Amino acid sequence: MENILIRKAVQTDLPKLLDFEQGVISTERPFDPTLKTEPTRYYDIELMLAADHIELVVAECDEQLIGSGYARIEEAKPYLQHRQHAYLGFMYVMPQFRGKGVNKMIMDRLADWAAARNIRELRLDVYQQNEPAIHAYERAGFVKHMLAMRKGL
Repeated sequence: MENILIRKAVQTDLPKLLDFEQGVISTERPFDPTLKTEPTRYYDIELMLAADHIELVVAECDEQLIGSGYARIEEAKPYLQHRQHAYLGFMYVMPQFRGKGVNKMIMDRLADWAAARNIRELRLDVYQQNEPAIHAYERAGFVKHMLAMRKGL
């Protein structure tokens, strides 16, 4: 595997992170007929860069950003055994670097960050039809937990 570094994102990464955000949206648009057809945004990346409860990381290869992901500490529902969990999102790897373990490296770094804050549960959402992402998350130790359903009227 190439020499890949996972590091905390910084303000100067913002232009590439905005590109990655559009990559996530483009990848997910075929799975979600409810997404806006015009250009849109998912994340407040500027806030994510500054927030204490969010760890936004990038993957870098030969000084080129090739991927991203974040962990956000969230309060759990009061009926759950854990008080807080880390929600993972903005998981993106440039197409030419997929299948090389970059996503797992990002998730491992985020898991370490969460564990250092005494978080013992990771959660994420993935479209049911996004089989490559599901397989990547399963290889990283995630298990299917709940299926969200919708009905348009």
